[in-house]
Amino acid sequence: MVKTYQPGPGDDLVLDDRHDVLNDHALNQLFRGARTFYSWQDRDVSDTQIQALYELLQYGPTSANQSPARFLFLKGEAQEKLRDHLIEPNIEKTLTAPLTVVVAWDWNFHDKIPDLFPHNPDAKEWFASDDARFENGFRNSSLQGAYLILAARALGLDCGPMSGFDKAGVDETFFKNDPEMASWRTNFLCNIGYGTSDKLFPRLPKIAFEDGARILK
Repeated sequence: MVKTYQPGPGDDLVLDDRHDVLNDHALNQLFRGARTFYSWQDRDVSDTQIQALYELLQYGPTSANQSPARFLFLKGEAQEKLRDHLIEPNIEKTLTAPLTVVVAWDWNFHDKIPDLFPHNPDAKEWFASDDARFENGFRNSSLQGAYLILAARALGLDCGPMSGFDKAGVDETFFKNDPEMASWRTNFLCNIGYGTSDKLFPRLPKIAFEDGARILK
């Protein structure tokens, strides 16, 4: 189902205040003070929080508004089904998290483009080939996975995104035999909750601007 856009509480902000710089508290929460967490408080992430998380992340841009990402939110017994697909170092950090998200993408994402990109419904044909579908689906779902992380941090939650799992096994367990999710493909996993500092590493080095960027004029 594709929902029709409805004006929301952020519309005036988008029009009038979008060039304001966020204060340091917000920037620290989203970026400078944020970490990848490996251990968690015994504190639930509610279904209401999950829905709020999704409502925020959906505003991140994707090519032709294709929105290929699909999100499977796992708790409790459903989360336990990941165990056999995780490498050993990822088992405890995942199964003790209150929530794990399978960030996936829909191989048939282009079927929704006439609804999502109504001013050019023929854009569906841009993704007719397998190569175009894979490149765009994987790239844009990765973007949406990053929006998930930022939205979670904005809502006061911590994240632990990770590889280190059997992607085919996750697909087989959760998607292949479900008629509504059979075309979904796993991209990466992200644990979400309220992190503890117990297992944090010291802040790791980052690449300096002069080594990681160029300005051309």
